[in-house]
Amino acid sequence: MEMKKKINLELRNRSPEEVTELVLDNCLCVNGEIEGLNDTFKELEFLSMANVELSSLARLPSLNKLRKLELSDNIISGGLEVLAEKCPNLTYLNLSGNKIKDLSTVEALMEMKMMKRKRKMKLVHRKDMRKRRRKRRMRMRMKMKMKQVQSWEREKRKWASHT
Repeated sequence: MEMKKKINLELRNRSPEEVTELVLDNCLCVNGEIEGLNDTFKELEFLSMANVELSSLARLPSLNKLRKLELSDNIISGGLEVLAEKCPNLTYLNLSGNKIKDLSTVEALMEMKMMKRKRKMKLVHRKDMRKRRRKRRMRMRMKMKMKQVQSWEREKRKWASHT
């Protein structure tokens, strides 16, 4: 599902001004950029865009009330300075599973007002992403096994009805 469609689905007949939480996980963004999200989401406090193949934050709108931002499992490698100007009240940021190679890309976040005020910002960049991936693989294997068992049960029923 594309990001624009997912946003419309998540609105649930509400106007964008009323939305405080928006979860866009596992939808597809075109060309690795945010689309469908704009400045009308003024009250947004929590935004999750995990596993959406996001590579750039350039089209992120100004979200002054945003406190928590979930960007895990994307392909972001830089351009984090956008967050400092567009999300000034951010207190939680999850960048785990992205293509950030060195600490210099995260240094742009040090310019944020809240870092200057010495408030704690929880920046998550987990090294234990292998565990998360292993769990995901195990879930996929279990689904495959369940499908095999279901098809085996169907075949047994067919053979039982023929005899």
